[in-house]
Amino acid sequence: MTKAPFSGKGERASDLLGLIHSDVCGPTNTQARGGYHYFIMFTDDFSRYGYIYLMRHKSKALEKFKEFKNEVQNQHGKSIKELRSDRGGEYLSQDFDELLKECGIVSQLTPPGTPQWNGVSERRNRTLLDMVRSMMSHTDLPTSFWGYALETAAFTLNRVPSKSVQKTPHEMWTGKRPNMSFMKIWGCKAYVKHQMSTKLEPKSEKCTFVGYPKETKGYYFYNENKVFVARTGVFLEKEYLLIYIYI
Repeated sequence: MTKAPFSGKGERASDLLGLIHSDVCGPTNTQARGGYHYFIMFTDDFSRYGYIYLMRHKSKALEKFKEFKNEVQNQHGKSIKELRSDRGGEYLSQDFDELLKECGIVSQLTPPGTPQWNGVSERRNRTLLDMVRSMMSHTDLPTSFWGYALETAAFTLNRVPSKSVQKTPHEMWTGKRPNMSFMKIWGCKAYVKHQMSTKLEPKSEKCTFVGYPKETKGYYFYNENKVFVARTGVFLEKEYLLIYIYI
């Protein structure tokens, strides 16, 4: 016998939260800052807007799905209709199955040996990891910062055009065009003003930009083995680009 060819595309969702694609990736060779070895993705089929959650263990998949479900349903006033995933054990657990049935969410599991049926998650996974590898290769940060790079890659991917939707995923998801003016080159150096300083001390410190915090308007910066949030900074993007032009 030969393997039957895969043909055709699945039917697209007609509204937000009509179908959510999900996949768990890991474990990674390098532990991310915070002790993370895995991440789980949730991608809305209609808008292609994606969420990323870092996890220490695969067993946290159910907890992250609950967090995702509560947030998006509260934001949009709609319920998730279907969840498509592979046959990973985290999706086949009794607790996960009971939650889906309790919430009236239809589980769509891919047949064994057919990752094509979960193609949206597979392609998103590959794109994100390609972006992370590229970002990490252009910085001197330790590889443990892959978690910050991954979250920044997902943040960026939601705000750029996609072949799958007529508008950007962000605009499809929120109804608003994304503001790109505040976005900076990941991994570039920046001077950040001290909150408090004496008259004779430097008023700023040189740091590395590593991401966008979800909870507040500002940026993540790294310096002296600590990551902190600041509202803004003087970003040395031109200097960063010149370094790689001459390499």
